[in-house]
Amino acid sequence: MSFKKNKYVVVKKVIKKELASFLYNYLLVKRQVARTLIDTKYISPFEKMFGVFGDGQVPKAFAAYADIAMETLLIKAQPVVEKITGLKLLPNYSYTRIYGYGDELVKHIDRFSCEISTTINLGGEPWPIYVEPVGKTKEVKIDLKPGDMLVYRGDLLQHWRKHFDGENHAQVFLHYNNAKKKESNIYDERIHLGLVKDPMFLQKKEKND
Repeated sequence: MSFKKNKYVVVKKVIKKELASFLYNYLLVKRQVARTLIDTKYISPFEKMFGVFGDGQVPKAFAAYADIAMETLLIKAQPVVEKITGLKLLPNYSYTRIYGYGDELVKHIDRFSCEISTTINLGGEPWPIYVEPVGKTKEVKIDLKPGDMLVYRGDLLQHWRKHFDGENHAQVFLHYNNAKKKESNIYDERIHLGLVKDPMFLQKKEKND
């Protein structure tokens, strides 16, 4: 399957099953830590460094922007994604979720920072992702095993997940931009990887003369 033609491609075993399992269990522990810290009021419920429970797309799922382990995976996977797409890429950011029973990801396309997107199954019960190729109305169901990755044009292809009937499903999005596009950015406008997107950590914009 050609990424250039179809705007998506599945890469089997992009990471080993053992690494996927390690990251899956790491995220389960991280979710538990975040829950305890919030419930005991050790941290503010608005603190995002340890992850959040619910975001704008999935109201109840545990999610983490720029987890350091996942940001490292963002760099590790970059050569594979560049080979698949045939593009020189800039790493933007990672975003992780653990979905639970009743969750769903509604049909959507992503912002430009997610131009070249990937999702990697890290573990839990099986749960397919669906994409709708450009110019077509027939959905494509994609089943990923732990360690498998879907590479797709997040800013062009409608993608979604239907009602989840399992207990846990963990995955990570890795997002990149085409380095040759003038409007592309690196690190999602942060000064480096691993940071939340806070004004304190954003790159300084050059002023026009």
